[in-house]
Amino acid sequence: MEFILSKGDHTRYLRFLLLVLVCAIVLVCTDQDYYSLLGVSKEASSREIRQAFKKLALKLHPDKNQNDPNAHENFLKINRAYEVLKDEDLRKKYDKYGEKGLEDQQQGGRYESWHFYRYDFGIYDDDPEIITLDRGEFDAAVNSGELWFVNFYSPRCSHCHDLAPTWREFAKEMDGVIRIGAVNCGDNRMLCRIKGINSYPSLYVFKTGMQPVKYYGDRSKESLKNFAMQYVTSTVTELWAGNFVNAIETSFASGLGWLITFCSNKTSRGKIKIYFCLVNVGWMDCGTQGELCDNLDISSSTTAYFPPGATINNKEKGGVLFLNSLDAREIYQEVMKHLPDFEIISAASLEDRLAHHRWLIFFQFGENDKSSVQEFKKLKFLLKDEHIQVGKFDCLSSPTICKKLYVYQPCLAVFKGKGIEDYEIHHGKKILYDIVAFAKESVNSHVITLGPQNFPGKEKEPWLVDFFAPWCPPCRALLPELRKASKHLYGQLKFGTLDCTVHEGLCNMHNIRAYPTTVLFNQSDVHEYEGHHSAEQILEFIEDLRNPSVISLTPETFVELVERRKREEVWMVDFYAPWCGPCQALMPEWKKMARMLNGLISVGSVDCQKYYSFCHRESVQGYPEIRLFPQKSKTAHQYYSYNGWHRDSYSLRGWALGYLPQVSVDLTPQSFTEKVLNGKDHWVIDFYAPWCGPCQNFAPEFEILARAVKGKVKAGKVDCQAYGQTCQSADIRAYPTVKFYPYQGMKVNVLGEYIDSRDAKGIADILNEKVEAIENKGKRKKSRNKVRILILGTFTRDIIL
Repeated sequence: MEFILSKGDHTRYLRFLLLVLVCAIVLVCTDQDYYSLLGVSKEASSREIRQAFKKLALKLHPDKNQNDPNAHENFLKINRAYEVLKDEDLRKKYDKYGEKGLEDQQQGGRYESWHFYRYDFGIYDDDPEIITLDRGEFDAAVNSGELWFVNFYSPRCSHCHDLAPTWREFAKEMDGVIRIGAVNCGDNRMLCRIKGINSYPSLYVFKTGMQPVKYYGDRSKESLKNFAMQYVTSTVTELWAGNFVNAIETSFASGLGWLITFCSNKTSRGKIKIYFCLVNVGWMDCGTQGELCDNLDISSSTTAYFPPGATINNKEKGGVLFLNSLDAREIYQEVMKHLPDFEIISAASLEDRLAHHRWLIFFQFGENDKSSVQEFKKLKFLLKDEHIQVGKFDCLSSPTICKKLYVYQPCLAVFKGKGIEDYEIHHGKKILYDIVAFAKESVNSHVITLGPQNFPGKEKEPWLVDFFAPWCPPCRALLPELRKASKHLYGQLKFGTLDCTVHEGLCNMHNIRAYPTTVLFNQSDVHEYEGHHSAEQILEFIEDLRNPSVISLTPETFVELVERRKREEVWMVDFYAPWCGPCQALMPEWKKMARMLNGLISVGSVDCQKYYSFCHRESVQGYPEIRLFPQKSKTAHQYYSYNGWHRDSYSLRGWALGYLPQVSVDLTPQSFTEKVLNGKDHWVIDFYAPWCGPCQNFAPEFEILARAVKGKVKAGKVDCQAYGQTCQSADIRAYPTVKFYPYQGMKVNVLGEYIDSRDAKGIADILNEKVEAIENKGKRKKSRNKVRILILGTFTRDIIL
């Protein structure tokens, strides 16, 4: 069908197209993706993001573009992108909700000079021998079993810059001998604070099973080397004709070959100290063992590697490697080349092997597949204590098995010794320390890889399933925390992970729109986890599902439970949106507060994204909106909004308790004397001053105490500013002071009994013990009186008779 436009229609049509085009351009310019701004992929590491930002910063900085009026705004855009993507939590919010999820975060209008980005920013990011460690990978690295020497530095520290050239030279020389790392405390303040770093640079040696050791010497390369080599673990054995042959011939059983230095004097002995227990290390003095050295055709100082099973009589056949070097680094590199590769497991033996042992398996596609690197040969030694064997499996030899395991490309997986179905695929970095950490965590945890065949159904036991994408850094950060949580909930809950890049249909079926999305499936009930990446909060999430502290309210249940609440009932309600950053931060504190208020105040929450019309009707204009609905008076729908600065559980609890009717009694000097000192009840008294901050913080705690001991002990408060003489008589010297005044059948001592606690539960326990002791004492006294009366009655009767 053909349309003919008039001249006027044609003009209007062109204007419309132009308007659409302008809107599209504005949309693109104002909502440009942060990853695109920095020119990195969504799977970029922290180091890659820093490197990309530095490159752009040097090019676009206003100091270098003074004639460009837009330079400031352009730089703010890339600076904002970097500030978000470098932070693990902000990055997760951005990936899930876009910029909308960051509305609560400060946009930031400040940045450093061009000189800072050129000389001070990420000092070691461009040095391949130095591994820059971030918060998420630090513990995995230093606990991998390798020896680490780490430089904690600040980019603003002049001494750190002075050390940098030496640290680089030191790293190059020690490459392959020990791990050299660096932590930028400017970007990792929390990590450095946790590790107790309070000055820069701070240099520490880390070794598994040993407390970190700080270096205090001068900062020369030789001093650093001498210090680090103290912690190298090789034991050098002196060999002679009597034990040499036996050592070589028995090496096959241990699987460790021998690295032996033949030297003319003992002074050369220290030079063969080589890091890592890949081989047995020995030395032989050819001055005293000349005949043996001659038989081996050794005429000068040399080093030889005898692999397991080597034979003395036929060196060529046994594969003996002679090295004309005493340099530890050169020896290390040559030995690594000649160490045996992993065992190749056949399809026929795979299931039997996996049923009886723990395995780390490299899945490769063909013999030429470079799925492992030379350094990975260390794995069999690093994982020895965990009883994990290491092998290879060629998927081209049996594609059916790999398809069953959802292995479609080179990867590695841990099998936990319970058969072929109990396994977990590695999705972290293909670097040694990350693989070691994964293997150790995985075999001791209960997380397995899921697919369509073993995905939990409604009729099965509860499962916590993590829907993720391997390229997503927040996803990779969550995996170790899932493993930790699984160990605490073994036998109660099953844990699994589903790769949405492989099983896209299954993820779409469950409406997964962002990664990671963690969901609890409990038959027909489905609950999404919205907390932070920590095992502790995952455990709290599970506990809260078992014993909910916060009631999820719908418009209907809000009317039923809150608006129509009983006269003495009090409610606190959080109106929130899932994409709101402060709402996410409040959630764990809100649940913690609810547990603390259990039995005193009912706590609920309303999802305003899900029930937008209802929240609009309730005049909720920002998130989170915290409201307290007190005990009913004449106004049924009266509430109070929380406007406090702090949103932690203790601040919220204190605010809420202030709206409960007071259970404790305000005492005057007269009532204190009449009711406490001369009365016949047990009393606990809070002596306070109105201006005292700790007293104000303790006031809600005392009200909880008053409710806890109601019926056994009465609770009273004395204002020491108004009634100073009373407090002076009671020997009150600090505020607040808690004292117990027990009634034991006589006038009570004005000094009372001091209680050294500010915790309601702790004080209640103390009071209950004291009251029980008084009651037991009274029972014993009554019992003794009965016995006396009985004896006296018998004695009187005998006299009469």
